[in-house]
Amino acid sequence: MDTAEIRRRFVAHFERAAHTPVPSASLLLDDPNLLFVNAGMVPFKPYFLGQETAPYDRAVSVQKCVRTPDIEDVGKTTRHGTFFEMCGNFSFGDYFKEGAIELAWDLVTRSQADGGWGMEESRLWPSILHGDDEALHLWMKITGLPSERIVKLGPKENYWSMGVPGPGGPCSEILYDRGPEHGPDGEFETTDRIEMPTKLEDRYLEIWNLVFMQDELSAVRSKEDFDIVGPLPRKNIDTGMGLERVAYLLQGVDNMYEIDVMYPVIERAAELTGRRYGGPGGHEDDVRMRVVADHVRSSLMLIADGVTPGNEGRGYVLRRLLRRAVRSMRLLGTEDRVLPELLPISRDKMGETYTQVHHDWERISQIAYAEEDAFRQTLRAGTTIFDQAAADVKSSGETVLSGERAFALHDTYGFPIDLTLEMAQEQGLVVDEVGFRELMGQQRDRAKADARAKKGAHVDATAYRRIADSLGAPVDFTGYREVVSEGSVRGLVAAGGVVESAREGDEVELVLDRTPFYAEGGGQLADQGVIELDNGARLEVRDVQSPIRGLVVHRVKVLSGEVTPGAAAHSAVDVERRRSISRAHTATHMVHKAFREALGETATQAGSENAPGRFRFDFSASGAVPATVMSDVEARVNDVILDDLSVHAETMSQAEAVKSGAMALFGEKYGDQVRVISVGDWARELCGGTHAGRSGQLGVIKLLGESSIGSGVRRVEALVGADAYRFLAREHVLVAQLSEALKTRPEDLPERVNDIVERLRAAEKEIEKVRLGQLLAGGAALADDAVDVGGVRLVAHRVDGAGGADVRNLALDIRGRLPQEQAGAVLIVGVADGKVAVVAAVNDAGRARGVSANDLVGAVGPLVGGRGGGKDDVAQGGGTDASRIDEALAAARATVARATQG
Repeated sequence: MDTAEIRRRFVAHFERAAHTPVPSASLLLDDPNLLFVNAGMVPFKPYFLGQETAPYDRAVSVQKCVRTPDIEDVGKTTRHGTFFEMCGNFSFGDYFKEGAIELAWDLVTRSQADGGWGMEESRLWPSILHGDDEALHLWMKITGLPSERIVKLGPKENYWSMGVPGPGGPCSEILYDRGPEHGPDGEFETTDRIEMPTKLEDRYLEIWNLVFMQDELSAVRSKEDFDIVGPLPRKNIDTGMGLERVAYLLQGVDNMYEIDVMYPVIERAAELTGRRYGGPGGHEDDVRMRVVADHVRSSLMLIADGVTPGNEGRGYVLRRLLRRAVRSMRLLGTEDRVLPELLPISRDKMGETYTQVHHDWERISQIAYAEEDAFRQTLRAGTTIFDQAAADVKSSGETVLSGERAFALHDTYGFPIDLTLEMAQEQGLVVDEVGFRELMGQQRDRAKADARAKKGAHVDATAYRRIADSLGAPVDFTGYREVVSEGSVRGLVAAGGVVESAREGDEVELVLDRTPFYAEGGGQLADQGVIELDNGARLEVRDVQSPIRGLVVHRVKVLSGEVTPGAAAHSAVDVERRRSISRAHTATHMVHKAFREALGETATQAGSENAPGRFRFDFSASGAVPATVMSDVEARVNDVILDDLSVHAETMSQAEAVKSGAMALFGEKYGDQVRVISVGDWARELCGGTHAGRSGQLGVIKLLGESSIGSGVRRVEALVGADAYRFLAREHVLVAQLSEALKTRPEDLPERVNDIVERLRAAEKEIEKVRLGQLLAGGAALADDAVDVGGVRLVAHRVDGAGGADVRNLALDIRGRLPQEQAGAVLIVGVADGKVAVVAAVNDAGRARGVSANDLVGAVGPLVGGRGGGKDDVAQGGGTDASRIDEALAAARATVARATQG
């Protein structure tokens, strides 16, 4: 039975049982806790959590899923895959254990001629949570199996939760016995096994998990350690059936990689490499082909749902899958492009169900093929470097590849660390991951958030290296001496790598042999401007970067005409922007020097950003900078501005620079020859940026304030030049307006404002005191109006305009007013600013009658769109749905009635 038919029969079976078919959600769900949808129930989470009301009582779905924690096990076991399809049936307060067991067992065992799967009952072993006698008896009743054929497992295996407070419940699995060739015989008859032995997992394969969602959990510390508050008000069913697992059982193959939707990729991989699956290459070759089949399919489905390769998050997962597939094919013996041969096969198989892979094939294939091309270039360069590094380590008798070498492979050649780890393991080496992570951390600290975003869009560094090699020399940066220059186009880079042309409307990266445009670096933002070609084409320069040393890359939009390598180019920098940024950069040097004078030599720069008219300066400091120091620093730099000192640059060796007193920043990369910027004889610093000609050109510097951005690091933000003047002018107008409104002199404003604020605070406290008194004054009347519910005096009341603290005070006050010798309970529901607050309080006599404050809040919470908890005497919670408060109060009365009857 092919996979599509298994899926069709699953959905049809539950449709006949009045389930609403729900299409698969995208793999990319708006859930901050998940990179991808990783289980069939994820799209239904809001219903199970009580956040939304399900639009149906019963549902059935076949959900696309991706899980990556087991990526290293892909191909090595029968059942681990990154992409898989989870079939599930769901009940939202409708049928429960008996219905779920009946529906599952019927589909699994019914003959294929009658629309079922026709699995032999003698091979099926249900499992339950040890101690779940209800499930045990139901399995025996429905299946006719004896107790010893139903395995009792512990909570590690057979209790489900989301890992956080909320719904949970016991599970029942359906296990399929694959036979003694897959595991020891005669070891599964123990009825109180508690935990499934690892050696039996391949033989007794879990194909279906039925979750009986019946408990409200207040804490989940682990799979086996959690607190159950009580029963859920509505019991639910959530099941998950692995489509691939059932497919390989019904198709008579050994693992999920050999099913009809995946094995054709393995067959083509074998043809391309000349290796035979299951042949003389043995287990290692088979594992690699399975990796290829799994990763090609997973990549296809991820790209179809909008993921693109990148260096972080979802993009990194996709990049890793594609690159592992390509590299596995190389290890199998082929160095040609493989994705154009393999991806269409997966498209044709998966496209039978997910038609969007056909509709969007051009985009999907373009993204995948470009990533392979980039990675093949990376492999050629990086593998040689890695092999040399590994040989050096072995020749020295060591077994550890240093973090520095691993980082160089990553930083210079684009080698992902996981690839380095895999290659090292294959050669019997380990990698100093701690050292690598430290170097990566230092690199991130130097990077700016916006720069990271820009660089994340760059193609593999090898594309840039190809252009750099064709240049034969570093790009000639002329921007220190001019803002207009002549040059020629030497290369174009687009998303897929090096391209030969770009036309009007295109956004590409362009390389000139000489340029006046400053590439972002050293905290200074990039220049912008215009490039005009001799053929009449006009380009807008939006950003400039230096992805590898010696190369300047202009990110441009083609405004008109066509761009091709070899065209003569006239470059013109936006002069006003350049001057404004240069003033900010010089101001940063001056503020750095002034802080070191004021706070000591430890106040060294830890980062900066120099933008038009403003700058941001980060520096080391043990605590907040006093306002007096901020004032002193601001005064000091403005005095230097008035001195109109010359700002000049010198090029010298590092040793000469240090001897001259120039400061170098920790972690920055400097060559043998360095550029030293001096502001008169006062501030000297190594710097590759552009600067004002004299300090007087800065006009004025205004420090806006300082704050903490991390342990031991402070940030100052400031304005310079015209931006600072405009800020001071607005501030002057504001002060004048406040002085007029408050009828006081500008110098007396702080005292006057403080006086007003203190009087307001005193008035607010008095108002709050009166308001609380009025609220509590109504407590006596509410206590007098308590109703008798099963011998318990109950107050269940709504209070509009009351927040959490008010509700708690009122509930405790009313409880105290009830006769203590009589059983009493209070539930107050307050509504303020669209939020619902719930507090329950029960006296000693009420608790003796079985009434629990925690149970009251548990009953009410889901009805007001939230939850809560606490102890038997006092509990509280909250929610966001005020429309069902009347139902909530009725639920409280019903809960008290049930407690007294028990």
